[in-house]
Amino acid sequence: MQVRAGSEGDLPALTELYNHYVRETAITFDTAVFTPEQRRPWLHSHPEDGPHRLLVASDDHLGRLLGYASSNPFRPKPAYGTSVEVSVYLAPKAAGQGIGTLLYDALFHALASEDLHRAYAAIALPNEPSVRLHERFGFRHVGTFGQVGRKFGRYWDVAWYEKELRRSERA
Repeated sequence: MQVRAGSEGDLPALTELYNHYVRETAITFDTAVFTPEQRRPWLHSHPEDGPHRLLVASDDHLGRLLGYASSNPFRPKPAYGTSVEVSVYLAPKAAGQGIGTLLYDALFHALASEDLHRAYAAIALPNEPSVRLHERFGFRHVGTFGQVGRKFGRYWDVAWYEKELRRSERA
């Protein structure tokens, strides 16, 4: 397995992986699937350096994408520039194999040299594996928005987690 920066060649597999969560889960609140062309701006918003990264885990022997982790702008206003929102998405058959941990290890290592102060994660509940992963990386629960999103005919809560980042930190 290899963890590396996401690239244009990953776009079809990234789109397919994300669309699984759109169609089958409340983990994302997107409700309509994407085409690779629709996801291209998202891909290009993650350069190989800087605070907004996209890392992928791939099985080069099987030629398949196992998952990805990303850091994204937290909010669009300039004062939020030292905060990022992070997330991990895994291929359904890759869950529970430590790939999320590998991706976050690599992501937080890459972000350690950036001028960042905080990382945030939004977790649609229930999602105990995601809660455990984020707590393992030092995130702490800072609040829950009750019934903030509606998908599949029901309302979902979203828990917000926060992690302090320092230039010298390694996750």
